[in-house]
Parts: sequence; structure tokens; C-alpha cells
Amino acid sequence: MSSSDQNAFRGPIDSSRIPRYAGPATFARLPRLDEVGTADVAVVGIPFDSGVSYRPGARFGGNAIREASRLLRPYNPAQDASPFALAQVADAGDIAANPFNINEAVETIEAAADDLLATGARMMTLGGDHTVALPLLRSVAKKHGPVALLHFDAHLDTWDTYFGAEYTHGTPFRRAVEEGILDTSALSHVGTRGPLYGKQDLTDDEKMGFGIVTSADIYRRGADEVADQLRQRIGDRPLYISIDIDCLDPAHAPGTGTPEAGGMTSRELLEILRGLSSCNLVSADVVEVAPAYDHAEITAVAASHTAYELTTIMSRQIAASRAAK
Repeated sequence: MSSSDQNAFRGPIDSSRIPRYAGPATFARLPRLDEVGTADVAVVGIPFDSGVSYRPGARFGGNAIREASRLLRPYNPAQDASPFALAQVADAGDIAANPFNINEAVETIEAAADDLLATGARMMTLGGDHTVALPLLRSVAKKHGPVALLHFDAHLDTWDTYFGAEYTHGTPFRRAVEEGILDTSALSHVGTRGPLYGKQDLTDDEKMGFGIVTSADIYRRGADEVADQLRQRIGDRPLYISIDIDCLDPAHAPGTGTPEAGGMTSRELLEILRGLSSCNLVSADVVEVAPAYDHAEITAVAASHTAYELTTIMSRQIAASRAAK
């Protein structure tokens, strides 16, 4: 695509003309999908939290992230890229899922994701609780085959059931392994910590193919070394990144449903993501932002910057792919 074509991408509202606090809160003040027709990266919200096991409220996470994203600017110096000039990024609104029937909600999310991916877009999803990762992975796997997964979270989310329920925010990745939609040679949890139900949790997790980088590992080894290890594990496989905001310490993300002490900083998370810029990122999500427990938008700001880094990675890769044709 020529530079003149790139200049045709519709970007954020000009903040020198309209103050950042004015107007509707789309992600990064970008156009809505219906205003541009098609998008290379579709930012979509899923206001669903019926799968939580402790504090509810993540159904309001997507809009909280959008509000906090008003301050994002169009040039990303950490990645030396202007993501909204490299590809068309648009806010695709929300996927409305039944809050009273988890199975139906999972089906609705999968169908809506299928429709978005069919347009050629990559998805940047704003949750919602982590239940939504399963239908998103199902949809992505239909397009790319089994995908590599980086799962940033305080928790494993590979438990079997909660109260007999198979679809919850603590079970999506066990279901995904069982369904064969993950590349089990390239699975990693990042940022895990805290107590477990028993040592068998770790044994079962390892049998599924997951490697673990704990938050203590990140503290001791540093973001660059961790990013390098993850890149080597992923290789050139199509990659899905799923980020539960509780991978961050409650000091950096108090607004979440199941906080755990001893987490990584927002700086560490962003630096690790930047170190993954060469990976083939096909879609991503940021979930479990529960603004009722937030203050000063600390969690929503961290989540908006996290989504911005992921969007930048995808936009850079889309632009590079076009330039190579």
C-alpha cells in the first residue's frame, strides 16, 4: 500500500480542535466501524461478567477502558510507530451477550467474532470476564488453525469446573486445550502467583502443555529476558495474547475481580509486550477490568495502554505485510 493510501486511514479526533474529554468515548477517540466500513483492527467490547467466581463488575470494563483511552496519542515512541496511520483501526462497539445464560453467551460471542474476522480484521477485545477468551479462541482457530497462546494472569484459568459449570472465567484454557484450538507446543502463562487449591493444579496445567513465568520470575530476571524466552517459545506461529488485568499487582490494577498480591508493574507488562513486537499477533484481548473497585482510573489507564501496545503491534505487522506484497 502506498503512503497516499496510508494517509487515507481515518484516525482519532484531533484533540487540538475538540478537547479529549468531549464527545463519545470510542477507543483512543477512533472512528466507529460503521463510519469507515471496514477495519484492519477492530476494537470490540464484550460487556459480560456472568462467569466470575468472586467480585462482579467486569461487564463495565470495556467502557471504562474506552474512557481512559481518551488520553492516548497517535504516535507510539516505544515502538516508533503511528499505529492509526499504518492501518485502519476502528471501534466496533460491543457484542451483546445474554447475561443469564453462559452457554448461549459463549455461542453469541463466537458467532460475532466469526463475523468480524470474516471481514479480514484482527480483533482487539475489551472484556468482560475471562470466560470470553474461549469463544474468541474458537473463532481465531477457525481462521488460523491451533494458535500459540500467551496468557497474562495471576491465575492459571485451567481448572475443570466451578460448581459444576464448565464455562467460567477460571476454565477457558482447559476447554481450549480439550477442543484442540491451541498449539500445545507454544503455551505460556505469564505473571502467575498466589495460593492454589493444591499442587495437582500445577501438575494438570503442565500436562496440558503450559509453561509458567511467574511474577517473581519477572522481578528476578527482568522484562527483556522474559520477552526473549517467550519469543523463542512462540517462534513464527500465529499468536493470540490474552491479558487478565489482574496479572498486575493491585497497586497497579485495583479494579479487578480476583486481585492477588505480588504482581508485576504496569511498566513490566508494557515492556514485555513491546518485546513481542516481532511475533505474529493475530488477535488479543484485555479482560477483567472492574471499574467499581478502581480509583483514579488506575486500572482502566493501565488496560488502555496495554490495548494500545497490542494494537500497535498488529498495525505494524499489517503495514509490513502490505509493503511486502
